[in-house]
Amino acid sequence: MVTDEMNWQRFYSGTRADLKPGDQFYHGTRADLTPGDLIKPGHRANFGKLDRVTTYVYFSATLDAGIWGAELAGGEGPGRIYLVEPTGPFTDDPNLTDKRFPGNRTKSYRSREPLRVLGECTGWQGHPPEVLQAMKDHLAQLKQLGVEPIDD
Repeated sequence: MVTDEMNWQRFYSGTRADLKPGDQFYHGTRADLTPGDLIKPGHRANFGKLDRVTTYVYFSATLDAGIWGAELAGGEGPGRIYLVEPTGPFTDDPNLTDKRFPGNRTKSYRSREPLRVLGECTGWQGHPPEVLQAMKDHLAQLKQLGVEPIDD
């Protein structure tokens, strides 16, 4: 399994910092949403076994993690990044934090409660094609090794 520090830094940027009031949250997807819409658990997963239904919604306080979500999301249409607010309690996403990697560099979180769409983040730039392909290859390698997302 590829979990060493060098590979982690190749894919993600950001540093762990305590959340502060007013911090912005992002959710990357291919869904076409409008302000006020709720993003809820219970949809098909974008990672691991694609027939799995998620029990959480995922979001981040870094634009880079939102970009990854938009670029790697399943489905048709362009990747989109929404500015969101959690409507209930949330915790660190164990897929990107202490259960797999040290800290929470992507400031990634999950909640069983919906996220409210505040607006769409436009003008973002995706990762270079070779970086995106490297991430897809990395995820395929994890799948081959039987590493599934933690969604308990």
